[in-house]
Amino acid sequence: MFANYLIGLREGLEASLIVCILIAYLVKTDRKDALKPVWLGVGVAVLVAFGFGAALEFGSQEMTFKAQEALGGSLSIVAVGLVTWMVFWMRRTARHLKSELHGKLDAALQMGTVALVVTAFLAVGREGLETSLFVWTAVHATSNGTSEPVIGALLGLATAVFLGWLFYRGALRINLAKFFTWTGGMLVVVAAGVLAYGVHDLQEADFIGGLNNLAFDISSTIAPDGWLGTLLKGVFNFQPDPTVLQVAVWCAYLVPTLALFFAPPGLFSRRTRQRVEA
Repeated sequence: MFANYLIGLREGLEASLIVCILIAYLVKTDRKDALKPVWLGVGVAVLVAFGFGAALEFGSQEMTFKAQEALGGSLSIVAVGLVTWMVFWMRRTARHLKSELHGKLDAALQMGTVALVVTAFLAVGREGLETSLFVWTAVHATSNGTSEPVIGALLGLATAVFLGWLFYRGALRINLAKFFTWTGGMLVVVAAGVLAYGVHDLQEADFIGGLNNLAFDISSTIAPDGWLGTLLKGVFNFQPDPTVLQVAVWCAYLVPTLALFFAPPGLFSRRTRQRVEA
């Protein structure tokens, strides 16, 4: 549940901040006449995101078991790729997000109402689609037939909306760069578990052969349906009996991704420059 709460919070807060920045800028520049088109674009983006999530959920129910596993595994890999790109992008641009959005909004104001709707839709819609896809794959990976993962994601989104409102009202001041860095790091850990479970789904669908033997099996020590197994699965997508391939993929993704993510800005460019000068 915590992992899905984190996903809803982290992804939802990005969208909330984008909306707050757009609305605050229009109010401060005395362009309140443009608020309706912006809210229209935001509303359409939210509806599209929920529609996309519903299509994934109800559409997959009509498939055979192997087709469901193949779809879940494939979308898990896509979702991990999108989220990885997103956390790196936000870490790099968090400090400049406001000025970037202001520039896009200025251009849209000059072009008219339709441009405002499209700008708001694109700004929020990308976050919404990413959130829907990653929440669906994470819920698919952690759900044990209960509604807790969905509740966790919805609580995270609700918290994000509330925090966005506090940002807009000026009641909350935090270092966004640090916030997105640390939550992004935690999200990378969650993504590693989703990726490993996606590989498991593809193995179940017979899409991937080889390395299907178990790397270890500690089910007798940590029961999957016990409180500890449920907690570890909900937070880290932990599985007590993973295959060799799952463990290999988990390590191959998590270790270098975290190393790159927490590396000081410009570290690799400086090293490259030093090698060239040498």
